[in-house]
Amino acid sequence: MAEYAVWAPEKDRLRVLVDGETYAMRRAPGGWWRADVEDNGPGSAYAFLVDDDPTPLPDPRSLWQPSGVHSASRRYDQDAFWWTDQAWTGRTLAGSVLYECHIGTFTAEGTFDSAIEKLDHLVGLGIDMVELLPVNAVDGPRNWGYDGVGWYAVTENYGGPDGLKRFVDAAHARGLGVVLDVVYNHLGPSGAYLDRFAPYFAGANIWGPSLNLDGAWSDEVRRFAIDNALMWLRDFHIDGLRIDAVHALRDTRAQHVLEQLSIEVTALEAHVGRPLSLIAESDLNDPRMITSRDGGGLGMTGQWTDDIHHTLHSVLTGEGQGYYSDFAEADLAGLAHVLTRGFLHEGTWSSFRKRLHGAPVDTTRIPGHRFVTYLQNHDQIGNRATGDRLTQTLSPGILACGAAILFTSPFTPMLFMGEEWGARTPWQFFSYFPDPGLREAVRKGRTAEFADHGWGADVEVPDPNAESTFLDSKLDWTEQEQEPHTTLLAMYRELIGLRKAWPELSDPWLDEVAVDVHPEARTLVIHRGRLRVLVNLGPEEVALDLAATVTRILLASEPTASEGPNITLPAESFAIAVLED
Repeated sequence: MAEYAVWAPEKDRLRVLVDGETYAMRRAPGGWWRADVEDNGPGSAYAFLVDDDPTPLPDPRSLWQPSGVHSASRRYDQDAFWWTDQAWTGRTLAGSVLYECHIGTFTAEGTFDSAIEKLDHLVGLGIDMVELLPVNAVDGPRNWGYDGVGWYAVTENYGGPDGLKRFVDAAHARGLGVVLDVVYNHLGPSGAYLDRFAPYFAGANIWGPSLNLDGAWSDEVRRFAIDNALMWLRDFHIDGLRIDAVHALRDTRAQHVLEQLSIEVTALEAHVGRPLSLIAESDLNDPRMITSRDGGGLGMTGQWTDDIHHTLHSVLTGEGQGYYSDFAEADLAGLAHVLTRGFLHEGTWSSFRKRLHGAPVDTTRIPGHRFVTYLQNHDQIGNRATGDRLTQTLSPGILACGAAILFTSPFTPMLFMGEEWGARTPWQFFSYFPDPGLREAVRKGRTAEFADHGWGADVEVPDPNAESTFLDSKLDWTEQEQEPHTTLLAMYRELIGLRKAWPELSDPWLDEVAVDVHPEARTLVIHRGRLRVLVNLGPEEVALDLAATVTRILLASEPTASEGPNITLPAESFAIAVLED
């Protein structure tokens, strides 16, 4: 026999439709309904009928939706997959280099299996963990992944649940951890049937309906999200979760849902015998997010840190529109601040928000590896009107300087796919919903959003519904065989290699980092133990006095002369020097 179960505490009648036959369900404790049906095995189609509504609805906890999010669910056996990663001991966030990847555009085929063929490239680059954009079930053939509605099911667009397991198993065989992006702050606009069963929703945010995390019946809604997180880590052998926009989780209960998640993941970590990471995307600038629970925090392993990105982006590009305004004004002094403290706004005025923002970071207690930072990511490229990467505006020299700052920082560095060779393919916003009205709403909404971010009406925004927008965003892997891509790729490999070879460069303690800046000359000198990272962002050669003898140059992007404590640095270049003990 097979048991079918669904939570619907305020409904009067539930039935389950299994392979065309209808069966009555019995009310069970906690608002659940259950039915025992003769087992037809994996692949059996089933759906639920709620009260007198004749519309069959997929299971909110469906593990497999091969015919789409509106169709019947299919039985899936989590234990049937043959794993080969029994010797895998995991990867910690501390000391790791991350690589963000969207499966649909990572390769021409856009599948888990084709992505496996590129894993050796990541190993050769020095990556420790590959971070996948959301892969749960979404309506339509292409999407960034943030419009998911089948949270427990893996989209068939990439290869379904077995495809994801093959990818994780192959990554572990190569020593790579896998982080999965999950979205608990909203559901997509098409196929979100949860409210037909129970009070899952509590209003909406700018992206869609949001979860009822603190109202009546919220215990089971919280379980819906937490059980999903545990499933990925336990049943799919995922090594960490990147939790999307946690600032949009509306939760006023005494124990925040993120702390509850942290508690349960710690317990699971002890059981599976490998480290499990929780990485929050947070816009709060609240150090409690990445403070351990015994220190009074929420216990997240790390968080994405946009302040570092925004400051670095403004310094490298000169852009200051929209949310970049504060960071552009701070300039090199702001960059020195974030490289030693993580946040720019620590209870200071934010002109973009028109209020004070953030709280101070105790740099003696919070290690820098809890701040995940980047030169580029899916948001910071895809939320530009044309999806242009830094390679469209910056010289190879400035790109190399940015990479040097990133990989010699005390933070956890993350790359966006193709960044390592300076990919010129854009990464644009794309989706395709079968509903024509929804497609038009997406097109208009994105155009308005780009205007809010500072792009004028004269900028031609690619149609997010067009297949060409999706195809144009796929990586061109042949680029790395051409200059200047080949040289930049070699530079990335060397920088990552140095980070792993020299403990000074992976040391996460922020109070051990010092940064000297010269705004007029556009230079930085970053102190990392006995190492100095020298960066010349200006158009002219500069001479720098380090006040100690340089014993050797570990790496330089351009020929660099040194004599005693003096180094001459060409325009738009960097050098990493070792000082005499």
